[in-house]
Amino acid sequence: MSTTSLTTNEYNLLSAAESTAKSSAATSGSSSSSSSSTSSTAALSSLANNYTTFLTLLTTQLQHQDPSSPMSSDSFTSELVQFAGVEQQVQTNSKLSSLISLNESGQLSADSALVGSQATANSTTLPLQNSSATLNYKGSSGQTVAIAVSNSAGTIVKDDLVTASSGTNTWTWDGTDNNGNKLSDGAYSVAVKTMDSSGNTSDVSFTVTGTITGIQTGTNDMEVQMGGATIPMSQLVNVSSTSKSSSSSSSSSDTDTDTSSTGS
Repeated sequence: MSTTSLTTNEYNLLSAAESTAKSSAATSGSSSSSSSSTSSTAALSSLANNYTTFLTLLTTQLQHQDPSSPMSSDSFTSELVQFAGVEQQVQTNSKLSSLISLNESGQLSADSALVGSQATANSTTLPLQNSSATLNYKGSSGQTVAIAVSNSAGTIVKDDLVTASSGTNTWTWDGTDNNGNKLSDGAYSVAVKTMDSSGNTSDVSFTVTGTITGIQTGTNDMEVQMGGATIPMSQLVNVSSTSKSSSSSSSSSDTDTDTSSTGS
């Protein structure tokens, strides 16, 4: 968007939206689910190492104890109990991981029925599919709202200043950048900002909409794929399956035609 005809407030508002969009792009690059998975694996590995270290210390202690003052049976029994406790904890963690994996497989099969549905999510990830992306935000009549879109590299590719109407507003992006070039489908980061009469900027809550093209397992949550965008299932606020209802209507229509043919 050209900034030559913008007022100072409009320019500041756009700059604030662009800054937030860039920040969202930077944070979305680091996956919290993968770091959580690494942390969980490291914890189990540490516990297993403690188990091995404890066994080594115990056997070394037995080998080098003073024959004239051997370890008392109470102390030996206490150390064996600790050793058994650590061993049991390692096995429990391993079994728990297996149970979680089985549960996720079942959830993946169930959620695969959502593929092809239209979904709305509370996410800063804007899915561009078939050169189209949509977000909805709530505004008041006459309110000036800035929308900024960034690619994964943190470069602003699209920004827009719009005047909101009262209630829910819809903003649709045709996938072209500020210079009119068509961009490839995928995941983009988006920010929506407004400004009060004192010149203070604030975030405007919004939702993004897209078509679910796949389901995958995350570490802490199932994830939906909307083309090249991946959004945690917990961020979905609405899922509507229009394709199934249309196929149902088509099937019903075919049945009526067959019945009338039989009658004649």
